[in-house]
Amino acid sequence: MDYKNTDAALTTVTYDKVRIEEPTENIYQSIAIMAKRASQISEDLKRELVDKLEEFATHNDSLEEVFENKEQIEVSRFYEKLPKSTAIAVQEWLEDKIYYRDPKEADSNE
Repeated sequence: MDYKNTDAALTTVTYDKVRIEEPTENIYQSIAIMAKRASQISEDLKRELVDKLEEFATHNDSLEEVFENKEQIEVSRFYEKLPKSTAIAVQEWLEDKIYYRDPKEADSNE
């Protein structure tokens, strides 16, 4: 998933409760699904950021040689400006891009 090109909100937004709970008919279940997805997105973004920052890492034992790397700062700023993982998860939920299933329902259908 390309999180950089999402149209998720950058600020706080009020959502329609009915629209959020519509797919599951349970607001708490909907929120739990979005929370799990937000955790996945957060882990993906963190892993991606750490990988990019590793390119700039210097493995010196000396603390005297600390300097600012402009590319490293730009990468960090870019990730800071991205929407929060929860906003991305809510946007995906509203666009029906999150796949979910209830294991209890799957067991009862068999």
